[in-house]
Amino acid sequence: MSVLEALRTAALSLAANKMRSALTMLGVIIGVASVIALMSIGRGTQVAIRSQIERIGTNLIFVTPGVVRVGGIAQAPGSAPTLTYEDAMALKDLPGVAVVAPVFQTGAQIVYQRSNLRVQVYGVTPEFFAVRNLQVENGDFLSPAHVETGAAVAVLGANVAAQLFPEGDPIGGFIRLNNIPFRVIGVLAPVGGTGFGSLDNQVFVPLSTATQRLARSGQFRGSEVISQIIVQANGADQIPTVVQTIRSALRERHRLLDGDEDDFTLVSQQDLIQTSAQITGTLTLFLGAIAAISLIVGGIGIMNIMLVSVTERTREIGLRKAVGARRRDILMQFLSEAVTLSGLGGLVGVGLGIGISRLISGIPVGNGTLRPVVQGDIIALALLFAVAVGVFFGIYPAIRAAALNPIDALRYE
Repeated sequence: MSVLEALRTAALSLAANKMRSALTMLGVIIGVASVIALMSIGRGTQVAIRSQIERIGTNLIFVTPGVVRVGGIAQAPGSAPTLTYEDAMALKDLPGVAVVAPVFQTGAQIVYQRSNLRVQVYGVTPEFFAVRNLQVENGDFLSPAHVETGAAVAVLGANVAAQLFPEGDPIGGFIRLNNIPFRVIGVLAPVGGTGFGSLDNQVFVPLSTATQRLARSGQFRGSEVISQIIVQANGADQIPTVVQTIRSALRERHRLLDGDEDDFTLVSQQDLIQTSAQITGTLTLFLGAIAAISLIVGGIGIMNIMLVSVTERTREIGLRKAVGARRRDILMQFLSEAVTLSGLGGLVGVGLGIGISRLISGIPVGNGTLRPVVQGDIIALALLFAVAVGVFFGIYPAIRAAALNPIDALRYE
């Protein structure tokens, strides 16, 4: 029996019991649709996170305080003030470095009329807005003159401005940070993100004003302590070289000996993208594995129906063998029926899964929208798994049918 003949015979056998065949395929249809829908959601989440990281800026390297040992005991990363403003200035002239933006972070109580909020304040230089790809919706950015003079001016994140000035224009208004008056000179365009770490929920003031008036940053090696240094490389291909150059420069400035641990941490934007890709990739596989359970359940349904079919068609099997059908012909006949059930169910499930993905696209989630991404490898994987389920759960009924004794089969009532 050829493969085409086996498939034709299988199609005729399944067509003779349309309702039973459709109900049997239902488990496979639901399983394949679930795999495609859930994995497309995972892929969409991966794409969304990557785009958000890339929207932070391009070719960025983040330098933060690292682990420091006091009396041989390692302190928590970032707990010791190991980065200074002079460190940031020393990085500006390194090869491959385009822009350097020092940052000092502190908390503050912000008051305007009857509004009272606890916010995170960023002491920054004008370069910060450039490396983070930020735009002003109203007003102006901080200028070099503001940093040089320690001016009491502020740029508000979009959410902060909306809460403090729900109906009025913030520009030119005065707010109080830790009871110090600041004049609002700008409002950032919304950048998205949620939680306390979103730039929409922050206030930006000149770096010198933050370190000298809002919160004394202290001195380390004779320079003002800062919280972070953001470095923008000239190109993505230069990031590994720039990272090594920065590490060497800071180790030399901090007088670290060979064998000493770095007292700072270097994380590139590419590291963040790779880490997020690993996390979301694992999540996508986990979602696919959960959905695949329904495929296995569908496979059990196929095996159950095929065993029933073998019992019902025992006399037919005996007759086929009596007229010359070989063991492998019977095996191929029932195996092709199982594969046809799973294959047709898989094709219908693919269409249903794509439809579900399109249907849920655009549903609001947090500050964004759900954007599932259906790719060819997801469809191929779901179909392949569906066919594999048909083969795996169809092989036992097929072997059982092929093993029947023709004489006993013809006597079967």
